This record gives sequence, C-alpha cells and structure tokens, in this order.
Amino acid sequence: MRTLEKLIIQNFKSIRDQTLALGRLNVFIGGNGAGKSNLIEVFKFLRELMSERLGEYTAKKGGADALLHFGRKKSPAMFLKLLFGEGDNAHSYELGLMGTLDDTLMISHEQAYDHGRDKFDQPHPWQASFISRESKLKQDNRPCTRQVVHDLENCRVYHFHDTSDTAAVKGTCDVEDNRFLRPQADNLAAFLYWMQQKQPDHFQNISDTIRQIAPFFAEFRLEPSKLNESKIRLEWRERSSDAYFNASSLSDGTLRFCCLATLLLQPDLPAVILLDEPELGLHPEAVNLLAGLLESASTRTQVIVATQSVTLVNQLTPESVWTVDRENGQSVFRHLSGADMSGWLEGYSLGELWEKNLLGARP
Repeated sequence: MRTLEKLIIQNFKSIRDQTLALGRLNVFIGGNGAGKSNLIEVFKFLRELMSERLGEYTAKKGGADALLHFGRKKSPAMFLKLLFGEGDNAHSYELGLMGTLDDTLMISHEQAYDHGRDKFDQPHPWQASFISRESKLKQDNRPCTRQVVHDLENCRVYHFHDTSDTAAVKGTCDVEDNRFLRPQADNLAAFLYWMQQKQPDHFQNISDTIRQIAPFFAEFRLEPSKLNESKIRLEWRERSSDAYFNASSLSDGTLRFCCLATLLLQPDLPAVILLDEPELGLHPEAVNLLAGLLESASTRTQVIVATQSVTLVNQLTPESVWTVDRENGQSVFRHLSGADMSGWLEGYSLGELWEKNLLGARP
C-alpha cells in the first residue's frame, strides 16, 4: 500500500521545523493550541494550493503573516515536503513559499522528485514552477508530477462537526454525487444509496455498526425523491415504527457517527484519511467503537487523527500515538515508543498516563 512516509514542515503557523516519519495509524494528542489542528491544516492548505487558490486561501486566513510562523519578520519563508512510497516506487513533492510586501504568499519553487529506489542513486527532480503566484503542478503532464498530483489528491481531510439545522448533510443532494464521500459528508445520502445498490455488504456493515451505538436505529430508507428523482436525502426508520425520520431527527452525535462509519467502512478508502477531533459529541461507547474502526481502516489505508479524547487514546498502543506540545512558541511532535513505555503500561492505560501528565501533551 502506498503511504505518506515522511512529512517535513517548516514555518507553517505554530510549526517551526518538524520532520514526521508516519505509520499506518497516527493519532496526535495535545492540549488546546498545541498545534494538532495546524498539522491537519497543512493538508487543507495543499489542496487549496493545488487548485490554484493560494491567493484566495491566504486572504481568507488573514494574510501571509497569519500563516508564517510568527509572521514574515521572523519567518520570511515556508517549506513543505511530502514523501510518498510503496516499495521501490517513491515520489516526493517539495514546496517553498515566501511572504511578500503586500502580505501575500508567493511560490519560490515547486518540484516533484522521482526517488525510483530501484533505478536512481539520488532522487531525480522535476521542476513544476519557479517564482509564481499560483501552483503549476496540475499543468505539468510528466509522469512524475502526475503521480505527485494523484498522491496529494488522495490525502483527504474530513470534518463532520457541522450538524446545525442548515448543515448540508441534512438537506437534499444530487443522487449522482456518489464518486466519493465529501469532506463534510454533504453527499452522505447519495453515497450510502450507491452502496445500498452496488455494495450491499458494505452498506449492511455500516448499518450494523450504527446500531451498536444507536439501538433505536432500524435501517436507512434511501431512494430518490418522488418529486425530483435527481435528488435524495438521508431518511431512516426507527425500530417498531413506520414513522418518517430524516437526518434532522438524529442527535448530533449519532449523525456524526453515521458519517464516520460510512467513511471508515466504505469499500474503497482514500490513500490518506485525516480527521480533526472526530470524537466530538460522541458517547464514550461510540468513541470506543470509533477506535476499533480507525484501527481496522489503518489496515487498508493510512489514517492521521488529531484528538483530545482520553477514551480514544485508551484503546490505542503507543506505536500509534504522537504527543504534541507547545515549547518556546512552537509545536513539537514526539512519537511514543512501546518499548520505552512497557513498564508504565503494566499498571496504567495510555489515557491514564496522559491524564497523569506522564506523556506530556498537556496544557
């Protein structure tokens, strides 16, 4: 399986200079403001940059000073590098940006590398752009850059926190919008309907999993609207009732769990799944079940999670956990080692060690 093997971040928000060698399941724990969400934000930033929206993203976030570590005066430039690999087939993407006098960001250099471990002694560079306002990566049709684009596009950030009355997941969506689950599950009904029709085993597994934390849930009732067959919305049936229920009838926690179960139990997972505080609003039993779903998904894909949940951490091994601390104004990431913690874990769970401040990652 192709994975993100290494990530280098320099001068992105609170992250001054960190190199992360990532595994299949990577759960980042830390206090508020430590920098967990900034790690997830790197991938949102890259997606906007690849879509040639660097200027728009920078303005929306408050300018270059808000994105560079302590602003342009202290950190005039930013650097990101991602290495993706599977066996001898490896490629990396390198990006340099610099702050400008008008408080925007400009690309100083952007290039892909073919590491070809079986054919090159050193990575072979392919420059995509140099001194540019927007990324030119997608405009380059060379095999190496196409592979890098594919790798970056398969790093997908999901955020299921919006369960307000106006949340898109509660409304109607296009029945054909089913190629992939959208970042905020806007197309949850269409995606589940596709699985119901084409992947019934996966659809049944999702329904069975939801019933474990919502015993009142009987089944989804999914079909195009009779008034407009191009539209569909999430509908379900409660046990011992034929009454009509839609997504607005689900509690916030149950709806979020439906999104998480659909994401993690779908037949074809993205190459890298990123989740920021997926435990929000979930009952402890649902968090325990979520931990198992994350572990299971990591056997088929790579998972990166930022969390503050002791309950979730209690279900994990040290090899899956990273601590995040704010030291001297910067985020510092440390990977836990099972070998180093064997003595502690004989008497305590990992979450208890965290609560006792024996792992760090505390305010």
